[in-house]
Amino acid sequence: GEGEGVAGAGAQGGGSGLELPEPTHINIKTAEYVGSAASLEGCPPSSHPEFALIGRSNVGKSSLINMLCGQRGLAKTAKTPGKTQTINHFLINRSWFLVDLPGYGYARRSKTQRDEFFQFSSEYFLERETLANALLLIDSSIPPQEVDLQMVDWLVDSEVPFSLVFTKADKRKKKAPRNSENVAAFEGVLESRFGVLPPSVTTSSSKNTGKRELLWLIGGLRARWEQCGGQ
Repeated sequence: GEGEGVAGAGAQGGGSGLELPEPTHINIKTAEYVGSAASLEGCPPSSHPEFALIGRSNVGKSSLINMLCGQRGLAKTAKTPGKTQTINHFLINRSWFLVDLPGYGYARRSKTQRDEFFQFSSEYFLERETLANALLLIDSSIPPQEVDLQMVDWLVDSEVPFSLVFTKADKRKKKAPRNSENVAAFEGVLESRFGVLPPSVTTSSSKNTGKRELLWLIGGLRARWEQCGGQ
């Protein structure tokens, strides 16, 4: 059932009341760009646990990677949303990967292009043996978007373990609901649909908000993945 799918995601990610192991090696000491691939076959050999960032094209994936790694230019922030069209691997502490996947929902792309990008992203999610957790980035400065909720549905249906990372906590649009209200609204939709929530962290790349919390979550997820024998 759908509820079981999210519970499974929560079990991997520390939700559903399950506690993660004590994380180790939280701080990022080394981060290096390894390469880009236009297909699963072109990705580096499956050797370390991977945490894949997915989200709408302008949600701030590159900025989040740069904040986490403390290297402003590690991941290039495109001036045009939707510029990332490959699977990009960053090796962290020589022991795990951050993976930047193409953004979805960019209006200026043709439907064929969007379908092509999602096709190889979905292949990565479904077949990458060392995927430990998907980090689904959600813009906290705007109300819940249907395209993001559709992504949640797909992750749940596909039994892909995931966590929520709310971005842009420092941004607030004029006369719009507070960011915390948008976060609560998004989580409210998930709770009503599935009865359970995956773990979540709220971040701001420009203010370094949530950096330690997200690294702590990734550390716990990594420890759990290793305890489970890489499953």
